[in-house]
Amino acid sequence: MDPSTDWPNLSSDHPLALLCAELESIIAEADYCEVYGIELNPPIESSPAKFATLLILQKFLRANANDVSKARAQLLGTLKWRKDFQPLKVANETFERARFGGLGYVTQLSRVPASPNATDVATFNIYGAVKNTTKTFGDLDGFIRWRVALMELTLSHLHMSEAKIPIPDHDKGLDPYQAVQIHDHLNVSFLRQPAEVKAASQKTIKLFSDYYPETLSRKYFVNVPLVMQWMFTAMRPLMPKATVEKMVVVSYGTELYKYLGSSVPKAYGGQSGELGEVGKELNLDTQATTASKA
Repeated sequence: MDPSTDWPNLSSDHPLALLCAELESIIAEADYCEVYGIELNPPIESSPAKFATLLILQKFLRANANDVSKARAQLLGTLKWRKDFQPLKVANETFERARFGGLGYVTQLSRVPASPNATDVATFNIYGAVKNTTKTFGDLDGFIRWRVALMELTLSHLHMSEAKIPIPDHDKGLDPYQAVQIHDHLNVSFLRQPAEVKAASQKTIKLFSDYYPETLSRKYFVNVPLVMQWMFTAMRPLMPKATVEKMVVVSYGTELYKYLGSSVPKAYGGQSGELGEVGKELNLDTQATTASKA
């Protein structure tokens, strides 16, 4: 068998084989076949499904504890949403610097403790860079477009279309094709969160839970006052159990290196450059901004 399509231990009754057998009908029903920049190809008599296709299907299976019917439903919903939202096009849009400048970065980390990878992709969300919550979050659809674009930029750095290592079955090992998320709340008030911030947070959580399964390895909330950790306890019922188990709260940003290693930016106790120097932002307009960078 062509090693690019070889997936070990894939018997005919394996959940991945069963979901793959339904892929043609799923694509037909959704009238769409792309996920995370990868075109899903159903197996045909003379050609098995490509490795990258199996990789994507395995993520949906792991997210649903190998329940094929639930994985099918989530994949179908994701394809329908992607057809409508067109996230790959959104990722190439130019966003308003005054609203989103300094708010989100994608970078690479090396030698992350307990990671199966030599390098890992990390997304930094710098909420302290928000100068006007109404301007940034008030247009909820606009914020979601920016946040989806940042996620698509993150996933593009995982290079899943070039993958050669299979993802283990559910509960059988780590998925190497996931990103780390860091949410930095330095200088953010937790006492009174505006309604628009809460709405943006809730919609983002649901959207990512529905349409981006198994894309997150760990989520770190840094610079969170000890007395405000109750907020994260309140958020837990909104998220799947598997996601909750990936959440880590770090009171002091300078201690992030203890979790992610010395390659994190200087502001987080590491030896890398400043985040604005080593991280990549989305396309932003040329309008000047006073937004601070971590």
